[in-house]
Amino acid sequence: MKLLWKLEKAFMRDLLNEVPDPKPAPTTVVTLLKRMIDKGFVSYRLYGNSREYYPLIRKADYFSDHVNGLIKDFFNNSPVQFASFFANETDLTKEQLQEMRDIVNKKIESKTRGK
Repeated sequence: MKLLWKLEKAFMRDLLNEVPDPKPAPTTVVTLLKRMIDKGFVSYRLYGNSREYYPLIRKADYFSDHVNGLIKDFFNNSPVQFASFFANETDLTKEQLQEMRDIVNKKIESKTRGK
C-alpha cells in the first residue's frame, strides 16, 4: 500500500522498481495485490495485458481504521487506555509530550466552539 500511495498509480514493473533489494518474486507481489483488491483497498485499469494498479482507500482512512481496531482489540475499546499506554510506555521527549498536549487542547477548543 505504501508504494501505491507514494506512486498514486503503478504498473507491476513500477512497483518492482520501487521495492528495495532483495526484491520479491513478481508472483508474490501479484498475490499481495490480489489480496488488497479482494479487500477493496486497490483496483486496476487494464491496458492490453497490463494492469495499472491504484489505491481505493486514502492512507489516513486506512491508518484510522487500523488504530481504531487496535484500540478496540487491545485497549478494551478505550481511547483513554490507549493514550495512557502510549504516553507511559513510549520514550517520548518532553517536547513531544507537550506537542501532543497542544494537539489535544486544540481538539478540545474546536469541539467547545462547535457546541
